[in-house]
Amino acid sequence: MVLGATGKTGRRLVHTLRTAGRTVRAASRSGEIRFDWSDQDTWPTALEGASAVYLIAPEDPALAPIFVKQATEAGVARFVALSGRGIDQVPVDSFQGMTAAEQAVRDSGAQWTILRPNNFNQNFDDDVWRAPLRDGRLALPIGSVPEPFIDAQDIADVAAAVLTSDGHHGQVYDLSGPRALTFGTAVATIAKAAGRPIRYVELTPEEYRAELLAEGVSEEAAAELNVLFAGMRAGHFAEPADGVRRVLGRDPVDFDTYATRAAAAGAWS
Repeated sequence: MVLGATGKTGRRLVHTLRTAGRTVRAASRSGEIRFDWSDQDTWPTALEGASAVYLIAPEDPALAPIFVKQATEAGVARFVALSGRGIDQVPVDSFQGMTAAEQAVRDSGAQWTILRPNNFNQNFDDDVWRAPLRDGRLALPIGSVPEPFIDAQDIADVAAAVLTSDGHHGQVYDLSGPRALTFGTAVATIAKAAGRPIRYVELTPEEYRAELLAEGVSEEAAAELNVLFAGMRAGHFAEPADGVRRVLGRDPVDFDTYATRAAAAGAWS
């Protein structure tokens, strides 16, 4: 069972597993099998027959342990939980859903593995930063601290391996790209690949919050994003991690390769 099956990692994971001949229950609010965190009546049908679960954490931390308990009672024997790099270093009142999901799978009695990736490459072309880049300006409060962005397909490949093979129980894998680069360098790389001018603008946290609120982002979401960027500025996620190589035995996708492919697909045209 793959939760978030229409999302950045989920849809890639579903494709990867099915290409390998695995039977997959693709669950999401609008996908093949309906699953809604806010409607617990959708959970049993989505879990039917599942032996392993790719768990995308709910925003409400109270829901994760309830779901994990139902899943184990339904016969799920393995969980792979998608979390975030450095989640154990952010304030306890931030990203509570991820923290609760991590704890729920640890306490489940089933086999569990936790994946903690850096920012996705696909944040630049899939949703979060695509519109600003197409408008020619990405503005964030990150400064010169580098980030080893990771490709969503690498996360999906790791998740597929961990879901379908033994030897990963109790492991927490930090996942990143092969090298760290600043957001300014990332935007310059994208601009070159897209063949058009795009600039990176540095904001203060206060300026960033004001821009988010002006775009209709909630106070809570704006605060969590500023917490995330504060952690990045502190350098908690700046060093490349070896999780992809440990699981797959190969290097992760480089950012230049990602940018070339995304530009060719018209991401920023």
